[in-house]
Amino acid sequence: MFDSGVGGLTVLHECLVSLPHEDFLYLGDSAHFPYGTKSAEELRGLVVANTEFLLDRGAKLLIVACNSATSAGADAARETAAEHGVEVVTVIGPEAEIAAAISGTGKVGVLATPATVDGGAYRRALEEQGRGLEVIEVSAPDLAPIIQNGFPFDQSVVDTVRFYCEPLRAAEVDTLILGCTHYPLIAPMLQRILGRDVRLVTAGHAIAAKAQRILEARGLESTAEGEGDYGFLCTGDVASFRELGTRFLQMPLGDVERV
Repeated sequence: MFDSGVGGLTVLHECLVSLPHEDFLYLGDSAHFPYGTKSAEELRGLVVANTEFLLDRGAKLLIVACNSATSAGADAARETAAEHGVEVVTVIGPEAEIAAAISGTGKVGVLATPATVDGGAYRRALEEQGRGLEVIEVSAPDLAPIIQNGFPFDQSVVDTVRFYCEPLRAAEVDTLILGCTHYPLIAPMLQRILGRDVRLVTAGHAIAAKAQRILEARGLESTAEGEGDYGFLCTGDVASFRELGTRFLQMPLGDVERV
């Protein structure tokens, strides 16, 4: 599994809960954070590099736990992994399926990074659901960096989140896709601002369920009875990754290898 930093640990958390017997290796490309403001060409290069690195480490299934990377480079990841006979799970499709299924009014919001919004992946994925949904996308260029670097959250963070929520409230969305794996950390704030009737859709649970289906279908599920191992790699500062990562994962990280 890889992400631009620690945000994908919100996905890993759900996978550890849903697939406790499996071993996981997480790569946080923190040296290149944030992904959300990079060009599509640059993102594709990073996606291929991360994919090849994890395949060389023996991955039997690859999870792209980053929305910006998925939007720009999902096809590149799949093409690279296919050469090794490995399937790829990405974050956007499963969220779109859930949002389309639970929206009562058909008004679905997407809060995401500029790279994700500009790539149009969520809009396409929601259109493919065949419900004629009204999609309201909000680009939040500084929200992921604020979340990654903003502990503890202060009033300025609340004001920024409220600003991004204004067009979503004006459009009266009843479902909001959190289109960045950092955003679950501010889910309580979003829920308070948008109101309790707006349903928030995150990637973690959907990704874990899809990963489990693929592993079972291909006969790759772990036969171990105890808890599996999980390890961490990062391309940036190890101490910072460990400190922030503990908050995102809600579990101890232990040793982190810099690569």
